Amino acid sequence: MKKILLCTDGSAFAANVYRYGAWFATRLKAEVNVLCVTDIRSQQAIPTENLSGSIGIDASENLLNRLVELEHEKAKINHQRAKLVLQKAAQTLKAEGVDKINLLHETGFLVDCLAKFEADCDLLMLGKRGETTSLASGHLGANLARIVRSSQKPCLVTSRQFKPIERVLIAYDGSPTGQKMLQFLVDSPIFKGLQLHLITITKNRAEPTAIARLHQAEQTIRSAGFESVSRLLEGESEKVIAQYITEQDISLLLMGAYGHSRIRHLVIGSTTAQILRSSHIPILVFC
Repeated sequence: MKKILLCTDGSAFAANVYRYGAWFATRLKAEVNVLCVTDIRSQQAIPTENLSGSIGIDASENLLNRLVELEHEKAKINHQRAKLVLQKAAQTLKAEGVDKINLLHETGFLVDCLAKFEADCDLLMLGKRGETTSLASGHLGANLARIVRSSQKPCLVTSRQFKPIERVLIAYDGSPTGQKMLQFLVDSPIFKGLQLHLITITKNRAEPTAIARLHQAEQTIRSAGFESVSRLLEGESEKVIAQYITEQDISLLLMGAYGHSRIRHLVIGSTTAQILRSSHIPILVFC
């Protein structure tokens, strides 16, 4: 039994995280852990500075007591909200055919909490943006870059609109993360019966290394029983991938978080970051 860790905050992106989660879970016959993390900063109300000198000892003590009560109330409200978010997630997943669902609530920071649950999962899923940045279409969610940078598991970053997955684009560059991507594809039943497109992007179509990379990836995919449309394309990676997605009506993109020259744990590759910002389809990122 495989396991998917689905992260939700109840934002506008969450509903389609559930739908994509159900799509992957039913094809994998996987168990789904739904994690909702209440940001600890949302319920802190107590000031750290000493106010007694400016307003008097008695007034300061009364104020602090009231702030403690307020913090407790906010904690209760946040707990109730998380419960409702998780209930909604479970309802959607069950309606989409998922049978095994575990609901998890933590208080803290999502990036820190993931370490507790990630080791036990095969696939991580979250929306491109959360509740605080749902309208900032040109930006990634505050947690996303850090999660992709630190994660050891494939990470599906979902789009705001759900689109049935029929055509899959594999952007292969021969890097170590690209190798992980091919191995995941070969080992997983997710992609059986789907139309696969394999591309390698180069600055020069006659470059022997790029040709060899594409040929090697074709052989790996074919040996696993898949057929693919394979192309060696020339140009800037971001533009070429975006154009190909539009022209071929691609519904899922697979790509590595880092190319050959990227330093792991410092930055997401610039191509990956740009595509994550602009893409209107889900992206399965490999680290």
